Amino acid sequence: MADAAAIRDAATVILWRAGRDGPEVLMGQRGASAVFMPNKFVFPGGAIDAGDGAVPLAGAPDPVCQRRLGLAASPALVPALLAGAIREVWEETGLVLGKPGQWPDPPSDWRGFAATGHRPSAAGFQFVFRAITPPGRTRRFDARFFLVPATEVRGDADDFSGACDELQLLQWIPLSRVRSFDLPFITEVVLAEIGPLILQGRRPETVPFVKNDDIVSGITRLS
Repeated sequence: MADAAAIRDAATVILWRAGRDGPEVLMGQRGASAVFMPNKFVFPGGAIDAGDGAVPLAGAPDPVCQRRLGLAASPALVPALLAGAIREVWEETGLVLGKPGQWPDPPSDWRGFAATGHRPSAAGFQFVFRAITPPGRTRRFDARFFLVPATEVRGDADDFSGACDELQLLQWIPLSRVRSFDLPFITEVVLAEIGPLILQGRRPETVPFVKNDDIVSGITRLS
């Protein structure tokens, strides 16, 4: 029987910073009643909205990141993925990835962001992983994972007061302890890839892409 779940483009943001016990990543727990990955600890992220591609960005990643985002995808999707990533961080954590500036006429779902006196910026983003949800799940996503230093956050990176209720127990978790949390399998795979990038302060040479388009799906590399 064919898989009936449509695959939606999505963006996930791995915010990280230096902590007392080494590098930390920002994660939260999905609710017990969530349709997708209930109770799991995840990075902020979600599906791309129809209007995300029209959102003007005040900053962009380096050309290599942008080029890789356009591989095995429509290049026209790249701005939407970046804007959607920023929007999801804002909605789920209340944190602003942007640059100071007035935004006089933002879309309705960006008005709260614009009210902070910032325009969205994807400066500092690194495209580090891509994965499609396996067949048979209630929801399927083609998710791009971005590694972003917390220095790109405007304001207090510990202030989650503006977050919606989609993620609970938002917290900065040391990389040394993150695997003790209840994580989705794909998150464990991503952590194995991005751990060395954070610890060694380097950019990815290639971007792993897990297609999950057949029974045995290996990892290809976008370069």
